[in-house]
Amino acid sequence: MELIFIISLFLIFYTYIGYGVLLYFLVLIKRKIRKGNSFYNEVLPDITLFITAWNEEDMVDDKMENTLKLRYPKNKLHILWVTDGSSDLTNEKLSSYPKVAVQYRPERMGKTAAMNRGIQYVKTPIVIFTDANTMLNEDALMEIVGSFSDPNVGCVAGEKRILQKEKDKAVSSGEGIYWKYESKLKAWDSELNSVVGAAGELFAIRTELYEPMPVDTLLDDFILSLRIARNGFKTAYNSNAYAIETSSANMAEEEKRKVRIAAGGLQSIWRLRSLLNIFRYGMLSFQYVSHRVLRWSVTPLLLFLMLPVNLLLAVKTGAETYRILLILQFLFYLSGMWGYYLSTRQIKNKLLFVPYYFLFMNINVIKGVFYLKNKKNSGVWDKAKRSL
Repeated sequence: MELIFIISLFLIFYTYIGYGVLLYFLVLIKRKIRKGNSFYNEVLPDITLFITAWNEEDMVDDKMENTLKLRYPKNKLHILWVTDGSSDLTNEKLSSYPKVAVQYRPERMGKTAAMNRGIQYVKTPIVIFTDANTMLNEDALMEIVGSFSDPNVGCVAGEKRILQKEKDKAVSSGEGIYWKYESKLKAWDSELNSVVGAAGELFAIRTELYEPMPVDTLLDDFILSLRIARNGFKTAYNSNAYAIETSSANMAEEEKRKVRIAAGGLQSIWRLRSLLNIFRYGMLSFQYVSHRVLRWSVTPLLLFLMLPVNLLLAVKTGAETYRILLILQFLFYLSGMWGYYLSTRQIKNKLLFVPYYFLFMNINVIKGVFYLKNKKNSGVWDKAKRSL
């Protein structure tokens, strides 16, 4: 039992803190002086901005206004919307933008199916994927294209930023802190070797590297970018290209999103199981297991197992160390519960939202198991409502 506790404590620490510390020192060892800027050092290529959308009538005008302000030669920027299954005014609104290509079919089969279908209409060497509800910074396209000046780069991941509003409370605080930490890990992963999965809000690939995915894929961005890395190309990270979106409308909506991501993570572990072979993929496998697999599999289970095991050890051995660790665990859980209580009262306290959001994420990983079991080969999912 003591061995179980020690292993659990080590893996929990390593998954959420230790890997970041180790990664930082590995990057320090490898770090070299950066040369030049990130802009494409040759003739700028034609690119396609690929937007999948389902019933996004409220976002069309904002997204297009943002898109038309992006800094890139207008004659080389192709805009493609794939709006399968949309039953609102999305297509009608898009028709007022003459330079936009719209591919639509009435059946809704999910985002992955829309990507598989839409990629055949992309004729440019680089395709940039983004969501309808995210806004890009003015230099995003130039920055992403610049990263492809390295011929070894097959995918470029942009940064995701959460627009924090005063009224968002727990959701924006928790999600914002999480993504700041996650973005830092991605930057170090990229500098060391390769990013372990891109975020769908903003990422790009060399079009020729696209591989159709099963239509029930829940994390299309993750699967696609990891396949490219598995095939020997680097997935680079560019924090100067970023997508901004608001947080989920409330914690119930955030739960829907987290459960789906957790389910997609478990699905991805199975479908990318070849990446577990560290003898074949070396550093990429190490990063993949450390940054993703542990978070989506054993660590959440060990986190909640550790409390009863700690309690039994404290009673059985009477050791001071176990009693102290038990008290710390109880305080952590109480802080998380208090953070939850404050969130229901619309009271903002970032210190308490950290343990609350941490526990919230790990509980949803366990819920993701049941979500995946009930999906029954469907790639359709309910999108989380965002705050206005």
